[in-house]
Amino acid sequence: MSLIVLTSASGSPGVTTTALGLALTWPRPVLLVEADPTGGSAVAAGYLRGQVAPPEAMLDLAVAVQGGDLRDTLAAASMTLPGSSVQFVAGVRSHEQAGSLVSLWEPLAGVLRSLESTGQDVIVDAGRLGLAGSPLPLLEQADLALLVARSDLVSLAGARSWAASLRERFERAGATANLGLLLVGAREPFTAREVAAVLGIPVVTAVAWDPLTAAVFSHGKPPPRPGWGARAAGRSGVEDTALVRSLRAARSAITATIRENTAQLHTAEGGAS
Repeated sequence: MSLIVLTSASGSPGVTTTALGLALTWPRPVLLVEADPTGGSAVAAGYLRGQVAPPEAMLDLAVAVQGGDLRDTLAAASMTLPGSSVQFVAGVRSHEQAGSLVSLWEPLAGVLRSLESTGQDVIVDAGRLGLAGSPLPLLEQADLALLVARSDLVSLAGARSWAASLRERFERAGATANLGLLLVGAREPFTAREVAAVLGIPVVTAVAWDPLTAAVFSHGKPPPRPGWGARAAGRSGVEDTALVRSLRAARSAITATIRENTAQLHTAEGGAS
């Protein structure tokens, strides 16, 4: 069903942690793609604590573009994240490899969108905007592209110019509804309404500022010990945390936004015909 791409304008607002957290709590089959051109898989080094070496996926995919077997290579280059049903495609190991991926992003966007026929959603960690090899075609082809930002003044100052650029790009493509904001820590200190007014992009959803739980996803830290009620219900300690509760709410807001955009598109197409 959906291609969802997360990116940031500056700093480290939590794109990888949020993308991974969404994937691990996603209710349907999901593929998590690390398209961050920075180099070095944050998921492999952090969440997996360097104990699992993922395939050299991105370079294999870049080669597959030339051979015309990109979809088959994507399936072969994916691995299952331990303890979950999430399929994962790791990013490049070095930023020096990012330049070789420029010709990959456009055809990969088409293949990822084609996974709709399999009932599989796709969540992409696109890293920070403006880097060499940045996967802009994935953002432009997304059912929903989310600019991730904190709600503090430093983060908003860094995001403002990129928010304007993205807004103009999506407006030219007639896809304004496919661009939104995802806040990490709303009201820290600014509200969603204030952030949307500053950046000129609507806030689709927000996730909680919860550093202890975030470290479970970002650094593979042990999850918090479950309380008595959670143990009695067979839940882990991480399931009742503020971050995971907010991730569940975020996925509902994301899917609702995509459904609404799709319905409006179908209505518009019906009127045009």
